[in-house]
Amino acid sequence: MKVIYNKHFPWGGFFAINICGLIFCRSDKGRMSREEQNHEYIHTLQQREMLFVGFYVWYVVEFAWRYMKCRNWMKAYRELYFEREAYQMQHDLTYRYHRRPFGWWRLSISKKKG
Repeated sequence: MKVIYNKHFPWGGFFAINICGLIFCRSDKGRMSREEQNHEYIHTLQQREMLFVGFYVWYVVEFAWRYMKCRNWMKAYRELYFEREAYQMQHDLTYRYHRRPFGWWRLSISKKKG
């Protein structure tokens, strides 16, 4: 996982974005913590298991669907299956070693049942 610090990307209030395993991080917002690095690494694992293109297609479609439901950009983002897994597990720095394939889907199913 390579981290590229720069002044302009990602835009808005975001600190980092993962594109095909490359992490672009705003240098004016400081260095990434281990938890933030773990969050982005979880996205890398998600992207790999969805063969990258599948990840981005799912991400965009799910975001559009959630945004149309709630009309709140940040709420739609935080409710994405991929983001739920990454935020929920970012503090477990060993998660990458015991994560099961499609963990984002498993967490969403368990949330619905519980």
